[in-house]
Amino acid sequence: MKKKQNNYAYIDSQNLHLGVQRDLGWDLNYKKFRIYLREKYKVTKAYMFIGYISDNKVMYQRLQEYGYILSFKPVLISKEGEIKGNVDADLVLQVMRDYNNEEFDQAVIVTSDGDFYCLVEYLYKRNKLLKVMSPYIKTCSVLLKKKAKEKIVFMDNLRKKLEYKRKSTA
Repeated sequence: MKKKQNNYAYIDSQNLHLGVQRDLGWDLNYKKFRIYLREKYKVTKAYMFIGYISDNKVMYQRLQEYGYILSFKPVLISKEGEIKGNVDADLVLQVMRDYNNEEFDQAVIVTSDGDFYCLVEYLYKRNKLLKVMSPYIKTCSVLLKKKAKEKIVFMDNLRKKLEYKRKSTA
């Protein structure tokens, strides 16, 4: 009997959010995205690495209800008001914690950030990389494109499936 796939997603939340909203011009429906990850890539655990802002408690609660495992990072706010969470090390550390888990099959890394080049390379060489999901081809690191090769997918063609549509109040 064939073993059921048990893949984990590791999501760079700021990169995903900005990539879809700023670069593609639409809002991601995180509930639909979690379902998509489960159905398309057999993702049983979806870690979301996110900067913690106390005003966003309701949003964090909803994300957990949708099935995400949130990993919070303190944020830094620049003089210009830009918020930065610096989740890269936490994401890599979680992948390494899960790597030897018997239940873990392969990883889906959600980012466009070239800082994950060495992680993608490591997983790729060991057949532990299922996909790299990048929000937008134009902002995706050349390093990731080279290293992930045929395992990279871009989210620009997923708008119809994953866009958050605001309910009209009329």
